[in-house]
Amino acid sequence: MARRGWRRLGVTAGVAVLAALCGSGPQPSGAIGSSSDLGPLPADRYAYTPQDYQRSQRASALLVRQCMADRGHPDFPLDPRYPSDPVVATAVGTDYGALDLGTARRWGYGWDPAKPLVPRPKGRRMTNAEYADWPDCNAEANQRLMRGIDLKRDWLYASSRAVEVDKAVKRDPRLRAAWDVWSRCVARQGFARYPDPVAAYTDNAWQRGSDGNTQHTQRERDTAVADVTCKRRHHTAELWHAVQAQRQAADIARHRDRYAAGLRALRTYRANIAEVLRELG
Repeated sequence: MARRGWRRLGVTAGVAVLAALCGSGPQPSGAIGSSSDLGPLPADRYAYTPQDYQRSQRASALLVRQCMADRGHPDFPLDPRYPSDPVVATAVGTDYGALDLGTARRWGYGWDPAKPLVPRPKGRRMTNAEYADWPDCNAEANQRLMRGIDLKRDWLYASSRAVEVDKAVKRDPRLRAAWDVWSRCVARQGFARYPDPVAAYTDNAWQRGSDGNTQHTQRERDTAVADVTCKRRHHTAELWHAVQAQRQAADIARHRDRYAAGLRALRTYRANIAEVLRELG
C-alpha cells in the first residue's frame, strides 16, 4: 500500500522531501544504512527484482536439466560448475555509493572476503561433453521463459528509460549542488575532492581484484568513513533519492503506455516462470 501511494504522489512527494531537506541544514542522520532504507521509487514496479532473479534461476535450471537429459545427460546437476573456474569480476555498490558506516569502518569500499557476494555453484563440474550441449539447452530455457514477450519493444523499455532518466538525474542542478557540498565535506577531512560518491566508490586507488573486492587499506577505510559521514551529515542520499523519484515519475507520466506494455511483459515473464516451476519444480 505504501509503495502504491508513493507512485501516485511521486512528484509531489519528491518536492516535499527536497524542500524539507534543503531547508533543514546539515544535521546528523544515522537512519540510512542501505538503499532500501530510502524507500521505493516510482520505477520499481517496472523492474526485475531479486526475487524474480532467484525464481528465474530455479526455473532455468530445471529446464536446462530436462533438456540435457533429452540430449543424453540424465544426471546433469541443477547448479553445475564450469569445467574450469572462470575469472569473475564483480563491481557492487548502491546507486548512492557507500552508505553503511559499519561496513565502511571495517571493509572500506569492499566486503568481508569470507562472505563472497557471488556464491559458488553447489553442483559438480560439467564434463566436457555436457559443456558442449549446455549452451543450446541454456538458450532453449531462455526462449521458454521469454515466450510471448517482445524483447526489444517491451522487455527492455523500462531499463532503457532508466539509463536516460539516470543521466537527467545526474545533470539535475539540485543534485550537483548536493554532491558539491558532500565533496567539500570529504575534502575538509583530508581526502580527495571527488566529483560525486560513485567516483569515491570506484577510485582505482582501492585496487579491486578479479572478484571486485578491494584491499581494505587504512586510507580506503578512512575515506569510506568520511564519505558515509558526510552523506549522513548533509542528507546526500535522501536528496539524491528524491530527485530520482521526481524524474522517474515525470518520465512514467510522459510514456505511460510504453511503461504499461513493459509491465505486461514483466508479468508474462513471471507467469512463464510460475508455469515452469509448477511443471518441473
